[in-house]
Amino acid sequence: MNHHATVTRHLVVHGLVQGVGYRWSMVQAAQRLGVRGWVRNRRDGKVEALVAGAADGVEALVHWARQGPAGARVESVDVNEADATDDLPDGFAQRETV
Repeated sequence: MNHHATVTRHLVVHGLVQGVGYRWSMVQAAQRLGVRGWVRNRRDGKVEALVAGAADGVEALVHWARQGPAGARVESVDVNEADATDDLPDGFAQRETV
């Protein structure tokens, strides 16, 4: 496996993940890991994220997402491969709820 390859993953996080600082904490974790992308709340109560970067950094953030910050109760995380997109910010951003 090439750890320098750039990968992109789409995450949907289920559980008690809104109103607990989940998005803010994910931005901090993503910046620490050096991955790019965005995170946002969804009106259905889930949190959605798109993460791109070095495979090991993306995998580490997916691992983080399964725990979340203190106060969150993550039930499950759907992780799907995504196509690299030009829509990614430099860095990691919180987006508006959809």
